[in-house]
Amino acid sequence: MSVASAGEFGLIAKVTARLASAPTTLLGPGDDAALVAAPDGRVIACTDVLVEGRHFRRDWSSAVEVGHRAAAANLADVAAMGGVATALLVALCAPPDLDVSWAEDLADGLGAECELVGAAVVGGDMSSSPVLTIAVTALGDLGGRAPVRRDGARPGDVVALAGRVGYAAAGCTVLSRGFRSPKMLVEAYRRPQVPYWAGPAAAVLGATSMIDVSDGLLQDLGHISRASGVAIDIKREAFDVPPAMRDAASALGVDPYTWVLAGGDDHPLVATFPAGTRLGEDWLVIGAAREGEGVTVNGRAFLDSPLGWEHFR
Repeated sequence: MSVASAGEFGLIAKVTARLASAPTTLLGPGDDAALVAAPDGRVIACTDVLVEGRHFRRDWSSAVEVGHRAAAANLADVAAMGGVATALLVALCAPPDLDVSWAEDLADGLGAECELVGAAVVGGDMSSSPVLTIAVTALGDLGGRAPVRRDGARPGDVVALAGRVGYAAAGCTVLSRGFRSPKMLVEAYRRPQVPYWAGPAAAVLGATSMIDVSDGLLQDLGHISRASGVAIDIKREAFDVPPAMRDAASALGVDPYTWVLAGGDDHPLVATFPAGTRLGEDWLVIGAAREGEGVTVNGRAFLDSPLGWEHFR
């Protein structure tokens, strides 16, 4: 059955029937607007859009996987502020001939990713469109903490990473060359493994700045560098490139560090902390902030590839 056959309201009914609630959901789908608890009294809000052919391909990823990716892109932004996500609002713009089952599976992926942080999809909108587009807005709660912004890094801070980086970019390259393995890399592209817990944990540890790596580690650290007025130097040797990534890079003629340093879509969190902060084994120290400006690798500008993804380039 196509979405045109189901009709707008029939499709809404089918999709919302698959969505679970969450403790913060006071009023979910079905009214003019949702009602979400905001225990902190302040609300984190962010939005991202995924456009078919630009952010995903249906021949590369299932609808469930696209749902996970769409949710993760937003939930990671909430975590990067030091918060915990409470709700998602999702707008789906679809061609009339899209199968209803694809939209239902998308809802399953969105809902499953939300469950990882105790949030829920609470509403949204649907429209006909020649290009399949998914727009997601996330809401979050700070739990009484100050937000961790991009402008707080200071010279002498250490730079640390929680989560993996380069895997999704490697998987995207593999898929773009017509392959479906190594499985570890392809699955990393299809379904990110985001350390959502690390955002609030970093806030508690006293992180001075933080960002999620969606467009490339060096490019996203550049946002912290500019906002904070510091230089950031990354140590290439801090990263342990897994054998599967090394093998894929060798087969495809790619330097694996271009994936690690400039690849996006894994959504790990990178933060700066005062020197001497006890970070624990879940954080990997990868560099330091100092006086100056810009981002370097082992003291030099990274010239092997663009620093990361940038729309309109």
